[in-house]
Amino acid sequence: MITLTEKQAFQTMVLFLEEFYQRTNSDEIGGLLSDLLMSEEGITADPAAWEDWQNCIQQIIKTEKLTSATATTNAA
Repeated sequence: MITLTEKQAFQTMVLFLEEFYQRTNSDEIGGLLSDLLMSEEGITADPAAWEDWQNCIQQIIKTEKLTSATATTNAA
């Protein structure tokens, strides 16, 4: 399994969206990408985008912990 930092995972998502945008020219995706642009200081053009990203990471971690705990309980 590959382990990524929060920033690497974010950059991976942005790359995925950029490639999708190249194929579709979706205005919505283009707008989202504008918000996700990261400055040299590591701040997104829309600072709330980074907060949203971190909140999503926490949701996934929480879900994985619950799923893991349920699987362990069911196995016992």
